[in-house]
Amino acid sequence: MSHRFLAVAAAVFVLSAPAFADSANHDVKGLYLLTDYPAVTVRPGTTSNISLRLQNYDLAPERLALTVSGVPAGWTATLLGGGQPVAAAMPATDASVSLDLRLDVPKDAKMGTQTLTIKAQGSNSQVTLPVEVTLAKELPAKLSLQSQLPELRGSSTSSFEYTLTIKNDSGKKELVSLAAQAPRNFDTSFTEAYGSQQLTAIPVDAGKTKDVKLKVVPPNTVDAGHYKVTARIAAEDAHATTDLKLDITGEPKLELAGREGILSARATAGTETSIPIVVTNTGTAPAEQVQLSGNAPSGWKVTFEPKTIDRIPPNQHKEVQALIRPTAKAIAGDYVTTLNASSRGENANAHFRVTVTTSTAWGIAGAGIIGAALLIMVGAVARFGRR
Repeated sequence: MSHRFLAVAAAVFVLSAPAFADSANHDVKGLYLLTDYPAVTVRPGTTSNISLRLQNYDLAPERLALTVSGVPAGWTATLLGGGQPVAAAMPATDASVSLDLRLDVPKDAKMGTQTLTIKAQGSNSQVTLPVEVTLAKELPAKLSLQSQLPELRGSSTSSFEYTLTIKNDSGKKELVSLAAQAPRNFDTSFTEAYGSQQLTAIPVDAGKTKDVKLKVVPPNTVDAGHYKVTARIAAEDAHATTDLKLDITGEPKLELAGREGILSARATAGTETSIPIVVTNTGTAPAEQVQLSGNAPSGWKVTFEPKTIDRIPPNQHKEVQALIRPTAKAIAGDYVTTLNASSRGENANAHFRVTVTTSTAWGIAGAGIIGAALLIMVGAVARFGRR
């Protein structure tokens, strides 16, 4: 007898232990009707959905009838489950059922706040949830603006493009105006995300987002440094801004001319002539390893002393000597010689007019030859004339 009692007691303990252990794991027990937003604002003449959740904590499943009370005359309140109207729900133990309260409010509904009560009732338990619904003719406009890449880097000859995301959290479609505040002489323009048409405003649907591009072009004379551009959007009484940054790196800019800007020189055929050349850096960064070269008529020789300038700081210049030797057979006259300067992709050139004269020695020799020819001719006439 004692053995049979112990066996039954052990069986009861085994069957009861899991239930006891499971119950001990719950801090909350009961039936709950929940919503994330128990007080909402809607516009007359619209349809709104309020998300609900019927939660069962550690209770046996049972059929729960669903009702809504406190609905004003003319309003329609419908409980939906899975997108369909429902009149009852049955959440499993430690599970929930998702519901929606759809409200259809007539256009002529009286302004104010109404309290609707949602009720779930079964044979063993019941729960209610009050929801405050306030009517307003217009929901306040709300805008936000964000940039995917708010900081960009480039040279003064670069164009900077920012992709901006506009979000309309208003209750209706808004025409959003676009503007940008930039440093002086910076050019700004807005375009669609996948187009080239410039914009000053763009429509954005309620609760939706739209991307636009802001293009910023700095003047090519801008100094290296950090610059800020503020993008601004506005619609009715709402506005939003975001700050964008440009990190502009310096860039050299070369100019080449003769001393005092003179672009002409004189040279003698077959003789090397030194012409002073001034290389100026008008850019915003040092010009490094400036290479010098020249293009001259065939047979001419053009070299530089020095051939390379190690460094020219911004807004400074260096002077070199261009050594030009026309061919010895060059005919007297004017010729064009092009001199070049380059530094890491930056190039400059200048066209020099070189006036070539023939050598004095060649002139004396020519005169001598002509004189000798005349003497020979005179002697021949005198000799043969006597015959």
